[in-house]
Amino acid sequence: MLLILCGGLSATAASATSSASTAWPPITSETRPWAYWWWMGSAVDTNNLAKELARYRDAGMGGVHIIPIYGAKGWESNYITYLGPKWMEMLDFTVTEAKRLGLGVDMTTGTGWCFGGPRVTDNEANASMVSRTFEVADGGRLTNKFDAQATQALMAFGPEGQREDLGGKIAMDGSVNWTASGGPWRVFAVSQKPSGQKVKRASPGGQGHMLNLLYPPAMTNYLRWFDEAFANYKGAKPRAQYHDSYEYRSDWSPDFFAQFEHRRGYRLQDHLDAFFTGEPADRAARVKCDYRETISDIMAEVTLPMWTDWAHRNGFVTRNEAHGSPGNWLDLYAAADIPETEMFYKDRNKLISKFASSAAHVTGKKLVGCETGTWLAEHFTETLADMKYLLDDLFLSGVNHVFYHGTCYSPDEAPWPGWLFYASYEMNPRNSIWRDVPALNAYVARCQAVLQSGKADNDILLYWPLHDFWHDAKGTARNMTVHARDWFEEQPVGHTASNLWARGYAFDYISDRQLAAARVRDGKIRTPGGDYQVIVVPPCERLPLLTFSNLVALANAGASVVFEHALPKDVSGWAGLENQRASLAKLTAAAGQIRRILVGDLEGSLASVGVVRESLFDRPGLMCLRRVVDGSVAYFIANRAENPVDGWIPLAKQARSIVVFDPLTGHSGAAATRQNAANQTEVFLQLAAGESIILRCSAEKSTEGPPWAWWEGQGDGTILTGLWQVQFLAGGPELPAPFATANLASWTEVGDTNAQRFAGTALYTLKFDRPAQAGSHWQLELGTVCQSARVRLNGKDLGTRIIPPFRVVVSELKPKDNLLEVEVTNVSANRIRDLDRRGVNWKNFHDINFVNLNYKPFDASNWPLADSGLLGPVTLTPVVPLRRW
Repeated sequence: MLLILCGGLSATAASATSSASTAWPPITSETRPWAYWWWMGSAVDTNNLAKELARYRDAGMGGVHIIPIYGAKGWESNYITYLGPKWMEMLDFTVTEAKRLGLGVDMTTGTGWCFGGPRVTDNEANASMVSRTFEVADGGRLTNKFDAQATQALMAFGPEGQREDLGGKIAMDGSVNWTASGGPWRVFAVSQKPSGQKVKRASPGGQGHMLNLLYPPAMTNYLRWFDEAFANYKGAKPRAQYHDSYEYRSDWSPDFFAQFEHRRGYRLQDHLDAFFTGEPADRAARVKCDYRETISDIMAEVTLPMWTDWAHRNGFVTRNEAHGSPGNWLDLYAAADIPETEMFYKDRNKLISKFASSAAHVTGKKLVGCETGTWLAEHFTETLADMKYLLDDLFLSGVNHVFYHGTCYSPDEAPWPGWLFYASYEMNPRNSIWRDVPALNAYVARCQAVLQSGKADNDILLYWPLHDFWHDAKGTARNMTVHARDWFEEQPVGHTASNLWARGYAFDYISDRQLAAARVRDGKIRTPGGDYQVIVVPPCERLPLLTFSNLVALANAGASVVFEHALPKDVSGWAGLENQRASLAKLTAAAGQIRRILVGDLEGSLASVGVVRESLFDRPGLMCLRRVVDGSVAYFIANRAENPVDGWIPLAKQARSIVVFDPLTGHSGAAATRQNAANQTEVFLQLAAGESIILRCSAEKSTEGPPWAWWEGQGDGTILTGLWQVQFLAGGPELPAPFATANLASWTEVGDTNAQRFAGTALYTLKFDRPAQAGSHWQLELGTVCQSARVRLNGKDLGTRIIPPFRVVVSELKPKDNLLEVEVTNVSANRIRDLDRRGVNWKNFHDINFVNLNYKPFDASNWPLADSGLLGPVTLTPVVPLRRW
């Protein structure tokens, strides 16, 4: 795994030359990984807070995000009420101590998830629309009674399209003095009720209804709770306030009819017949589209900006997870200072995570967060390699500020495995893998130092035609999640995005609102976050007239606009439909006369406007992301395939110099480059499956200094034989007895019960003679390692290896008695298995307690023993620097 920087040298290489500077951004608290820090019952104390924070600092983390949740059983007397005086005292201590240690702190604006709590009234709670329908015959009367305060609309619709608003006819006793005439009438009554959804996993003092984000007064009143808590607070404040993924069940609000009329220009009440029956289908779909757009507008323009404005007034920035929402994700992510995405278990579509990064790139926000490792694998089986591969997917999607989803505060007094959150990676100091976490965190910090620098280097703005998805006569609010993704993957935009990604085109999504703010300069589409070469509109049936008008205006100003396959045939929504259609026809005719508007084949159109793809994507599993950093272009490249890459790799950017940097080790050197027949710059790379690099490329200056060394094997490897001495160093429940073996195998097979239940680290040592083959350099390969290894040879530290292949190039072997030392750390699965087999009650938490991947009670008693230790074979192969150029 390595980083290649084209244009500057790392500190190692810079020391050997005076013609190139390092140009690497510094490692800061924000470039290091942060963690969700679950406060169970908020039962924290200063002694354990200080210890835990120091451990996180020592492991290379950059900060924590406080999320109070339900508590551990038996610790109720230690619970602290959320936002009470004691809680605020603990907040002050935490932020102050974290700053002393060089760590940052964020907090959720609430407990558990989502926004809500004891201050949220029934009227402010996330709400469900309640509709009742009554059939009234010709000459008949409504006999039902209605609550005038609760009834938001009472509309009657006749057989010939007549409609009558009966809301003003409700008498004091709830009766309605109205007679149907001219045939049977249908009457619709609309009110609302709390959905019943309460704050999930709330902490003491945080229980109550979830908030209604569709009702601005609810947000106003909710934030007063925090104004009161911080009014007399003189302590240190966190960096950011946080809003978790949208898991509300809201499709209505007390003032929704007024909000709709204000934003859409007509009364929703007058179309309740189509809204509730779905007939006629086109009118129903158009009204539903307008209804869904109104939901989005309220959150994007009012309630979330209210929260961000409140945070700014109080000295915070904001982080928001927009996914799960029925609104326009791009606008909702952009409503916060730090858009935040997530990848949940196997729901790992990089194109979904790009919604958060696109919002940041287009609107000019530096950081893109991610809830990282939620249900990455079953508890206590997750490896550092698992996390590394997930991180690479996130970096490729534009994330540059990761938050581990698994660091639960636990007092030292709690027996192993301590307090645990049920949906976590278990990224905590009790987990055995913690010993080698610093190597992973160093990797993250080095990568993110680059990925937080400069600006994204994407060529294409891909318009998201959300109105086509909203144009549906069925249902009400249409929540879109990272789990069920047909809202994207089965839509034309999803197909276009997938094709662009597979072909190596660099793009960001853009919304209607963001498109309206774009301008043109020198043929480039300028957004607050950067410039783009072209706008692509995927196939869509309907487009807002204003958006089409904006696209035509941008093209008239010199922007390139590509409509894939065809221009849209219709407008979206209902208001002024015929006038809008007439305007669309005029715009369509005008668009046909604009040279910068291209219609038809996408890839041919992109080529005609000069967009160059990254052809390295043609190699299965090889992917990249680009950023412009200090005048050079930084590439993050990952091999996400099962096969290695070994050869010349073309780049879309020209480069006269490329520097290779390995983010796992910090090693660097000048890369080998050449120009191919198509006048593209090519760089020579060797990447094993799962490895990654960054290249920083400069088109203006050459790089002097030591070259990056790729290695080539010379003959067969030699398996190291002899008697391995194995000594257990750290872990539990107790250290097994040392043993010696000539045949490497899992330490669970040595016949020691303590070894079978052990989670921790063992030291393997072997003395060996140099192989008979000639050579000054050797590739040492450890074979199978379960699951991470620290390597030393003749007393020299060769670093920590956390992903296969577990290998390193060594030199200066002695003829006799070379000493190889390998410290191997396993996962905690066998120790947890032992607890469950012995019936130890360690799952002792309120609420959901502790569950497995399928949200069933967790039980590891029937797990097979997990292989642990150094399984080999360990080999030495003579190597020489590769010279294929």
